[in-house]
Amino acid sequence: MIQFRALASGVAGLAACVLTLTACQGQQAGSSGDNTNIVQGSGGVLTVDPEDRQTLPDISGETLDGDELSLADYRGEVLVLNVWGSWCSPCRGEAPSLVAVANDMADEGVQFVGLNLQDRSREPALAFERTFDVPYPSLYDPNGELLLEFPKDSLNPQGVPSTLIVDREGRIAVRALKALTEEDLRAALEPVVAES
Repeated sequence: MIQFRALASGVAGLAACVLTLTACQGQQAGSSGDNTNIVQGSGGVLTVDPEDRQTLPDISGETLDGDELSLADYRGEVLVLNVWGSWCSPCRGEAPSLVAVANDMADEGVQFVGLNLQDRSREPALAFERTFDVPYPSLYDPNGELLLEFPKDSLNPQGVPSTLIVDREGRIAVRALKALTEEDLRAALEPVVAES
């Protein structure tokens, strides 16, 4: 059992390192597998037709504030899941845009959740949230273990920052592998919000 935990911890750490290297150094990942029927947009934003969408894994865990949170609780609402770290410069760049859209669209049934990655202690992440007045919770994933809940070859967040937009049925409609501007986020969200 100890060897398995060590292996799982090592795999999680390796996954987190790969995420760090791919996104925060400005590289863009491509599509997540063959025959996924994913349309690649400009700048690392992928959109998926409703009939081809994959279900978001039922990820749950502890938030930065110490509360329990499950992404399954957001079914029936449009969910924006943003993967970020306090150490990531592009994350700081996109934070005001995420906060503005989260505040503006809360009454339209759009919910936001962060997934904080690789902050070894909570304090830098909590300071980040205070600095940008983040109004939504973030799951705390210091070792990248929650990211391992995404199946291989799924439409998963492959970098930091990355953002998933999940439709009301709990399916991944959009994946952005870049820091989003407010305009980018609104343009990606509007069609998903408009779906009945």
